Amino acid sequence: MRSSRARARCSARPPDLDECSSFGARHNVAVADRLRDYRDMRDFAASPEPEGEGTAAAADLPRFVVQEHHATRLHWDLRLEREGTLASWAVPRGIPDHPKEDRLAVRTEDHPLEYLEFEGEIPAGSYGAGSMTVWDSGTYEVEKFRDDEVIAVFHGERVQGRYVLFHTRGKDWMIHRMDPPAPGVEPMPEPIEPMRAKLGGLPRDDAAFAYEVKWDGIRAIARVDRGHLDLTGRNGTDFTPRYPELKPLAGALGSTRVILDGEVVAFDDQGRPSFERLQSRMHLSTEAAAKRRSRDIPVVYVAFDLLWLDGHSLLGLPYRDRRRLLAELGVEGSHWRTPAHHEGDGEALLTATREQGLEGIVAKRLDSVYEPGRRTAAWIKVKNVTRQEVVIGGWSPGEGERSASLGALCVGVYDEQGELRYAGKVGTGFNAESLRHVAGELEPLRRKTSPFEGRQPPRKTVFIEPRLVAEVEFREWTRTGTLRAGVFLGLRPDVDPATVVREG
Repeated sequence: MRSSRARARCSARPPDLDECSSFGARHNVAVADRLRDYRDMRDFAASPEPEGEGTAAAADLPRFVVQEHHATRLHWDLRLEREGTLASWAVPRGIPDHPKEDRLAVRTEDHPLEYLEFEGEIPAGSYGAGSMTVWDSGTYEVEKFRDDEVIAVFHGERVQGRYVLFHTRGKDWMIHRMDPPAPGVEPMPEPIEPMRAKLGGLPRDDAAFAYEVKWDGIRAIARVDRGHLDLTGRNGTDFTPRYPELKPLAGALGSTRVILDGEVVAFDDQGRPSFERLQSRMHLSTEAAAKRRSRDIPVVYVAFDLLWLDGHSLLGLPYRDRRRLLAELGVEGSHWRTPAHHEGDGEALLTATREQGLEGIVAKRLDSVYEPGRRTAAWIKVKNVTRQEVVIGGWSPGEGERSASLGALCVGVYDEQGELRYAGKVGTGFNAESLRHVAGELEPLRRKTSPFEGRQPPRKTVFIEPRLVAEVEFREWTRTGTLRAGVFLGLRPDVDPATVVREG
């Protein structure tokens, strides 16, 4: 307070030179003290950062800057001009747009005023190594500035409104938006249940549809929130630790906040989606194991829809508009991509996928909105091969070379009344690794009674709780509702058994 009064006297009347020079000296010493940590942590011969020896022009209101910092982990740095330096906080998830989205803020060392305009590359080996750019800047009005709480009204291009920073423990603070959000801005929702397609043939009104390749992988909703990625399967399972090579997608999108719909895919040596290869990645229990396996069998996130963007739901937009916005995002990288879609001429794409040995295509109405969790005729999957998700209700012991293992899976699908109906046995398509894995999954689920209603599997069947879903390829359905010539393709940990019904 005393320094503020001295500063006011020196600017409001003809100066007393002794008093003003004394104030200036004391002020410079105080600034130097507050920048000691900043200077001690840096080698200015190696780093382009300002040393803090210069002066910055005064402003009517104190200034602020938010810098996007691609360091070891992407984060944002909030800096507030205060008594000759910049009070600074690292904000890992960025400045909140909505009062319901509080963010962690970590108090860091004061920075010199020249940092208000600093952008550049801090070299590897230096403190804070990485690229730094100005994300927003402007002025702010102080309502309160204490050691444990700051209330300010920001006037920037991106950050506008009243915020509070409050201390919690150690160096940790929280930043909270006190004003209502900007019109139309909503908090990022919880994971959205994917929209589903019905099995069918090519639509008659070809020009009303767009066509995409049907990717043979695991469906996953990607929530990208300022440097952080969460992958969620159809049944709500958190897939994020299983695919560590996808985490840099969040950093690639920077401050953009999105929810994507897509598929996690592994490719074979010919560049075709391979559900079989993906099986060895789907069941790993630790992130360390996933990292090791990713060197041999990397995956790619194929994004084919955009559901939420920077505070705005896109579910009500037509598919055509969502696809245009997705293309503008530029989701393209070493482990993520946005594949092309084709408006009209579905027969040509279906033929091309058949020639390449792919599963098929998905037709999507250009004017269709996104309906979470619903299976609608607005999306139609047109397959080159007949495949079906099935619920495993038991198994029969093996014979001959497989006498010590399972012989076949006894599978079913749910009817309209929610009862599990027996759909036959699947005994081919296994290799030594998949046999071991499936047998290990089955054993803990044993039960004494059959989970099937009505027609039953053969005697000697070992029944289990109907918690596992498999994908099978088969020739056709018989009149009695049995899969003919079923081939095991893999387990589907992303699918809720209760949602498995007969397709087509």
